[in-house]
Amino acid sequence: MKHLIIIIYLIFINITMGFAQEDSVNEIVVNISNLSSNKGQVLVGLYNTEKSFLGNGFKYFKTKIENNSCKVVFKDIPNGTYAISFYHDENENNKMDTNFIGIPKEDYGCSNNAKGFMGPPRWKDAKFQIHNETITQNIKL
Repeated sequence: MKHLIIIIYLIFINITMGFAQEDSVNEIVVNISNLSSNKGQVLVGLYNTEKSFLGNGFKYFKTKIENNSCKVVFKDIPNGTYAISFYHDENENNKMDTNFIGIPKEDYGCSNNAKGFMGPPRWKDAKFQIHNETITQNIKL
């Protein structure tokens, strides 16, 4: 009987450890370089679904610029599929300025250095997977 209790206890510990690994948290480091100036701020969004991409994201950061670059670290990110977008808000009005036909006047970019053709970048080009690790996305303009 004593051995049966020990075996059940060990099975329970194994199952709990398996679930703990599934809920693992990760970090996503975003390095943005070659911004046009040190003026203003950079707004960086992290998206966890195609539907939310370039809209209301999962997490956001505003950061200052030094030497025409900046760095953001998203912490406590669950395993999954994500994409990143940013824009350089030079005049700090908290919106991406565009010309009269909708073309951005401020620097912008996405993870995987995804570029859009006749429109914004697509989710399938910007997405990446994270699973029990730290991921670094280097976005160069």
